[in-house]
Amino acid sequence: MTQNIEARRWLMTAVNQPMVEEKFQASPKAGEVVVEVAGCGVCHTDLGYLYDGVRLNQPLPLALGHEISGRVVAAGAGAESWIGRAVLVPAVFPCGECDVCKRGRPAICRNQKMPGNDIQGGFGSHIVVPSFGLCPVDEQRLAKAGLTLADISVVADAVTTPYQAVVRAGVKPGFLAVVNGVGGVGGYCAQIAKAFGATVIAIDVDPKKLEMIGKSTAALTLNARENDLKSLKAKITEFCKANKLPTTEWTIFECSGTAVGQSTAFGLLTHGATLCVVGFTMDKVEVRLSNLMAFDARAIGNWGCPPDLYPAALDLVLDGKVNLADFVERHPLADINKIFADVHAHKLTRRAILVP
Repeated sequence: MTQNIEARRWLMTAVNQPMVEEKFQASPKAGEVVVEVAGCGVCHTDLGYLYDGVRLNQPLPLALGHEISGRVVAAGAGAESWIGRAVLVPAVFPCGECDVCKRGRPAICRNQKMPGNDIQGGFGSHIVVPSFGLCPVDEQRLAKAGLTLADISVVADAVTTPYQAVVRAGVKPGFLAVVNGVGGVGGYCAQIAKAFGATVIAIDVDPKKLEMIGKSTAALTLNARENDLKSLKAKITEFCKANKLPTTEWTIFECSGTAVGQSTAFGLLTHGATLCVVGFTMDKVEVRLSNLMAFDARAIGNWGCPPDLYPAALDLVLDGKVNLADFVERHPLADINKIFADVHAHKLTRRAILVP
């Protein structure tokens, strides 16, 4: 029997306007579950929706938030086995039934549902989502790792998206991974690339972020404000020669989500390089596309992450190969408008997680 749960959520009503709280009935249909939200991360994409007018697929008002963890407290027909389980909610749900899903391309499923874009998101006490694609969380391993269920909410995008990028790029021991932009997604990208055996070079404009990632992950850190493109490329090449690393076939991860960052990442192409575009910006970038041809290089876009990769990405966190604790901070959901403003103003150095 379907349960109706009294719930609350914060709605975006217009671009650049404060979000407002509303009550609603959380009621799952067949194949759906109600997740009591433990935490929901504030992503750069959420800022784009609220402040920059990035197009949403669902008309306003809409609750944002797609980095969600919690516990299933109700279920529709066919999904009852999930009740009581701790879960990580995918940032994008493919349908699993269409042609592209069956051909192994769920990221381009045209029937996909993204919380906080196609359906109501996770900035609330509860969320109704499909059960297909949910990632179960081993709470004993979670506790052993010293993490809370709220902490791992950011795995749903900030960890899984770069995880997919690293997997698709074929990173392995002996590779050189250049991560451009190491705040948020980029910080996790650097850690994942290292976990896959790559030597990591980190580029950013924030000395604090470079210092943090340099302590445990990056073999070399470079400040893009202190080095122009020519200098960055020269120093990376010099480092490679000194450390017997390849001066060709670099894997470059663009995670800054800025126009200047994307120009820098493209400018770092070398022979046989792979450019992975992970960050997003509305700004246009002018590049010489022929460089891909001249360097026999390739560029890969990365939209979300297929749910079947979530368990392996979560394993890296629970096994301690990706450090979450030092890169996140929890805040009350009631402070959502202040926290959004602080993140937008670059006042926070860690990923904000809003806790109901």
